[in-house]
Amino acid sequence: MKKISGFPRFLGINLTKDSGGWHLSFAPRFKIAAAVLAVGALVTLLSLMRYSESPGFCNSCHIMKPYYDAWKGSRHNKVACVKCHYPPSSVKTHLWHKFQALSQVAKYVTRTYSSKPYAEVADASCLSSGCHSTRLLEGWVKVGDKGVRFDHRPHLTEQRRGRQLRCTSCHSQIMVGRHMEVTYDTCYTCHFKNMGSGKEMKPLGGCLSCHNLPVKNFKLGNMSYNHKEFVTKQGLSCRNCHLGVVSGDGAAPRDRCLTCHNQPEKLDKYGDVPFLHENHVTRHHVACFHCHQEIKHSSPLKMAQEPAPAGAAAKGAPGSHPLGISFDCSYCHQDKHSTQLELYSGRLPEDIKGSLPELASPMFKAGVNCIGCHYQDKSEKNGFSGHTQKASEQACMKCHGGKFKATWGHVRDDVRSSLKQLAAKIAGAKAELARSTRPEGELEKARLALARAARLEQFLGTAHGEHNIYLTSLIMREADRTLGEAGRALGAELADISAEPLISGSYCATQCHQEVGVKVPPETVRVPASVGIAALAKKAMPHKAHTEMLGCVKCHDIGGHKNVPLRKNYGETCKECHK
Repeated sequence: MKKISGFPRFLGINLTKDSGGWHLSFAPRFKIAAAVLAVGALVTLLSLMRYSESPGFCNSCHIMKPYYDAWKGSRHNKVACVKCHYPPSSVKTHLWHKFQALSQVAKYVTRTYSSKPYAEVADASCLSSGCHSTRLLEGWVKVGDKGVRFDHRPHLTEQRRGRQLRCTSCHSQIMVGRHMEVTYDTCYTCHFKNMGSGKEMKPLGGCLSCHNLPVKNFKLGNMSYNHKEFVTKQGLSCRNCHLGVVSGDGAAPRDRCLTCHNQPEKLDKYGDVPFLHENHVTRHHVACFHCHQEIKHSSPLKMAQEPAPAGAAAKGAPGSHPLGISFDCSYCHQDKHSTQLELYSGRLPEDIKGSLPELASPMFKAGVNCIGCHYQDKSEKNGFSGHTQKASEQACMKCHGGKFKATWGHVRDDVRSSLKQLAAKIAGAKAELARSTRPEGELEKARLALARAARLEQFLGTAHGEHNIYLTSLIMREADRTLGEAGRALGAELADISAEPLISGSYCATQCHQEVGVKVPPETVRVPASVGIAALAKKAMPHKAHTEMLGCVKCHDIGGHKNVPLRKNYGETCKECHK
């Protein structure tokens, strides 16, 4: 009998040969070794299978690093990748997913993988037990840090704008630090795209479908009001005040298709919008902003500090041609309306400012945009030049009520009347200068004062004084004062225009108080001892009569709305009459 020795025999494999042929038998130690090896292989396989489901395994592939980093910094960093990317399934389906994952490993090893991996997250994963299974039952919830309210049920169970949304339509699959959290870009695309612009903007569902009306009192300029009460009583819509809060148009350029597709038959589907949404959003959970350019929704000041959104020069965007040709309007229309803005904001140019204070209009302080007052649409006569927005009394009434119907007319008429009288006085001063024989030094004083007054009058004529009535009054008084200097230098008696409402300061009463019933000081007031006239001390002064005779600025400084303190030297005015 012949026996095989060596390693097989060491393992317990007995192979012998005799006259009857070869015979194979196994020693007990072989069976023990085989059992140990089988158990070891099973444990190793299960361990590898378990490890393959961990985020660390995903991160072992270098192309997955940005996805891993996005997950690591998010609120979902305690949830394994496969928990979301593999929907709840049977054992058979799970094994198929493992096979697919194994094929990805093979592609990585053989360097045949795509540099842009893409994985879908099914709604079933999000709504599975232990995750967000009760989300559809919660009703209205607040989301994010913007105070926005949202109801998941209609968005997931009903079609929105003819599209069936998925969880990933609003929850981005990759955003560093906010993986699988709300990306408002999607919300803005749906709610603002093709919904108008400017004051014609009518967002899907309206502003109040997402925002609640604030109930707190707000301080705007030196005025306080209750937001909710103001809106409900006056019947205003949000867009009457909140203008310029949306930028971009959410276009979906054809070039975006090329980032994923290169087959002509697929690219030919570009114009089939229903098919594209059904295939990308509903079936394959593609996030909206993968195809659409960004739409921003924020305050104009915040958006001005941020880079312009992609596609800002697209059709209908500011600074663009309707045909999509981008250009800078200011290249031709330089400093257009800048003078009006200078007066409205109170930031006067240096050659105008002098000793004048920086005094913004209360409307500017309240954040009222130009279109807040330029409310009336005026189409051009020829029908080709578009249309402009004219200031209208309707705007005053829209915000402040019917009592303010005549306010706009009073303001405009007083400005025009005072400017007309100021221009006439300047013309008279120029005539006196032309025929004056005064010494050259006096003539030079008169020229400088007259030039200053003419410049101020020209500025107000261009800026339209009604944009900031308080600062306009100060500028007119400054112009009248310098004309007085010119008259004294020329030894001439110029026209007295001090009774004009904008120069005397009585415009507050004539333009507003009398019309809307604002409570003014009583008929009489007590004269304080600080005036320095013993005969008047603590006597009743007929306030209304003095106002009609002297105006307001003889005794009061007018520093803006509700800011009319007594002048420090107001007692000198009293002494002019009361010796």
